[in-house]
Amino acid sequence: MPGNEEPRTAGPQSPPFTLSRRVVALFAVACGTAVANVYFAQPLLVTMGRDLALSPALVGGVVALTQAGYALGLLLLVPLGDIADRRRLVVGQLLGLTAALAVVATAPTAPVLLAGLAAVGLLAVVTQTLVAFAASLAPPAARGRVVGLVTSGVVVGILLARTASGAVADLAGWRAVYLASAALTALLALVLHRVLPRRAHPPATLRYGQLLRSTVTLFAREPLLRVRAVFALLVFAAFSTLWSSVALPLSAPPYDLSHTAIGALGLLGAAGALAAGAAGRLGDRGHAGPTTGAAFALLTASWLPLALTRSSLWALAAGVVLLDLAVQAVHVTNQTLIHALHPDAGSRLIGGYMVFYSAGSATGALAATALYAAAGWAAVCALGAAFSVLGLVLWALTRHMTARTAPHPTPGATAAPHMPPDPGIPAATGRHLAPGAEGVDGRCGGVF
Repeated sequence: MPGNEEPRTAGPQSPPFTLSRRVVALFAVACGTAVANVYFAQPLLVTMGRDLALSPALVGGVVALTQAGYALGLLLLVPLGDIADRRRLVVGQLLGLTAALAVVATAPTAPVLLAGLAAVGLLAVVTQTLVAFAASLAPPAARGRVVGLVTSGVVVGILLARTASGAVADLAGWRAVYLASAALTALLALVLHRVLPRRAHPPATLRYGQLLRSTVTLFAREPLLRVRAVFALLVFAAFSTLWSSVALPLSAPPYDLSHTAIGALGLLGAAGALAAGAAGRLGDRGHAGPTTGAAFALLTASWLPLALTRSSLWALAAGVVLLDLAVQAVHVTNQTLIHALHPDAGSRLIGGYMVFYSAGSATGALAATALYAAAGWAAVCALGAAFSVLGLVLWALTRHMTARTAPHPTPGATAAPHMPPDPGIPAATGRHLAPGAEGVDGRCGGVF
């Protein structure tokens, strides 16, 4: 049926691979399961610290080490998807993640726990390898829809991780959270090994050092990638501003909500997953620019009801839904457009882009908690609104850019006049944009 499956070639001697809705759903489940491991510890910090006699400073290091491992994996592991068999890479990372989760679950001492959590963060970047893999299997006309559906799994995984870990820990202890996740991750590795295709073409003949350098070169040569990466930084700074601090007013009078009740707020945020598929379809139809602008406007507006959190939980609920819808619309549109620049360098593009996501998340979290302690919830909302307005202004300033993002049809045109061609970057810059992705005015600049 149209829209249901897209045949893709899995290899020279292999039958056509069918990217069915079930396979896309499997990608989404695997992404959500992997990324959730980064966030499981957040509601368990007190219990883990008490069990292993962690000092307050080391308790804070639990989250920091996991995030540091994730950032390192984005830089060092995700780009490998452009030169290695992605099926083997995904399965290998999932098996390594299974082992790391088992180490965390059985950690007898604080150093072992911290080392295990750093490894969990490092290997959880298999999420981004899977996003790039799914995008490469999708035909250009359906790429936005596929990326949107897979990203919806990431959204659900992030937002429900805290709820799930709190519930399991209440029933069976914090170690059971990581044991259960290890079992599920191992099962997914087995299923994906059976379902996913082998590489559809010979791997790029690049050394690892060339691979990493070419990621930097991509940022130097692609204005669209740079702008969309800054969009990611701002939108996830706003996202993290809310989710890293919202528990503080909710656990204080007049609400005094329990950890379980606060964690359930993630169920509302999961509504943002609905925006992922819609944003992908709009991008496929050539409306990436207007979708981004509307999402930033919605993100800005969401802080109005969020500012009323202390007087109304209904206002908080409305703000959470609006914010998550906006964030996912920008994120999916970003990933769809940047992957279309160089499909053969999709892993490097996604990995480099996600570094800005991590930077934005860390910035929002650190700034929000410090501001709450110094000036309260109103200051936190002002910060989130500022990130959102900056994104809207940047979109308005860049949406008419044309000359700097026009396609380059010849091999020599991939580089600026003062930059030599890079062997790690495919020559046909901008030639793989999905139909209509260049924007309503028909020019490449319209993608902003």
